[in-house]
Amino acid sequence: MRSLWALILVLAPLHAGGISGEEYRSRRAELRKSLDGVMVLFGANEPEDLHVSFFQDPNFLYLSGWREPGAVMMLTREEEIIFLPERNFREENFTGRKLGAGDPDARDKTGFDRVLPRSALEAEFARLAARSEKIYSIPADPRAGRLLALAPLHEQRSAAALLAPMRMIKSPAEIELLSKAAEASVAAHLAAWKRIRPGLYEYQIAAAMVDTYQELGCERSAYAPIVGSGPNSTILHYMANRRRMDSGEVLLMDVGAECSDYASDVTRTVPVNGRFTARQREIYNIVLGAQNAALAAVKPGVKIRGDHSLYSIAYDYINTHGKDLHGEPLGKYFTHGLSHHVGLDVHDLSDANAPLKAGMVITIEPGIYIPEESIGVRIEDTVLVTETGSRVLSGALPRDPDEIEKLVRK
Repeated sequence: MRSLWALILVLAPLHAGGISGEEYRSRRAELRKSLDGVMVLFGANEPEDLHVSFFQDPNFLYLSGWREPGAVMMLTREEEIIFLPERNFREENFTGRKLGAGDPDARDKTGFDRVLPRSALEAEFARLAARSEKIYSIPADPRAGRLLALAPLHEQRSAAALLAPMRMIKSPAEIELLSKAAEASVAAHLAAWKRIRPGLYEYQIAAAMVDTYQELGCERSAYAPIVGSGPNSTILHYMANRRRMDSGEVLLMDVGAECSDYASDVTRTVPVNGRFTARQREIYNIVLGAQNAALAAVKPGVKIRGDHSLYSIAYDYINTHGKDLHGEPLGKYFTHGLSHHVGLDVHDLSDANAPLKAGMVITIEPGIYIPEESIGVRIEDTVLVTETGSRVLSGALPRDPDEIEKLVRK
């Protein structure tokens, strides 16, 4: 297995590569072929809260690659327009220079043939809506609601229904970025294992992990780090990370990096003192067996949930292996889903009922959580569906309990 330092050397140029402007244009062209109305998407605004950095709305980013705030996109089968806010020179003193619609390089920089100021939004919407019967938008966005009020007789549709099938299948460039995010997350987990010891606090481990992937060039965590020891390991989305870890406990770390806008989702459960108890190892091996069974079944055509699904494979394994302290099966302690899609969002836009296809990226994450015993175990990996099966993008991170013990004890 590669060392942490070797991983860092491999991952150092995370800023290189990415999605080309041509790929963004191709995505819009593909969407417009089946667009039977007007689609309006609003980009993210500049945050007013100083605790929050600007990150583009994922749907807007997927179709445009545009990373400045306040933009709006309007698409029809015949046209595509991006609207940019008027430049505010005072605000630019604080947030940096922004592109204006009137700048001579606006078309080249945005990749759109038509670049208009935001002040033209309502007039252009009225023009395009007059030719259409349907308006596609993200219904939860109040900005879209105000614009749609100008076309009250039009049929309103969700843009997510058209975007989900596209975002579920990752391009080669996206797979490369997802692989880098997974490897950065692996490096973070390995760094945490070297740091873990009884008496430290959960937040110290979380800090070591975030520091590792930010040092590698990743812009943020894909989600708030979950670092739960002892009783906290049984809380599915525990994010306080304030407890002191003690010898004899397990530590569950569900921590993933977001690099070049693409997420990863990786969980491991390790012994705080470097050695599983007999009961901890028993539960760990059941979860590992369930994950292996589900991983072996990943291939095109299989479903994530439902009858004869990946979830049922993992649940049946857990429910037929081991008992709780009262002699009852362990299935009731597997209290969440097995899988979700990963991409620009850690829970990526998708249709959970759709069969898997090559190019999809999902998680496989069985778990057992027994509050009575203060034992929570989850093992999670980010997985690419291939033509013949799957490839575990986070597979460089050990799952075997013996190997984990060796690495945590070092």
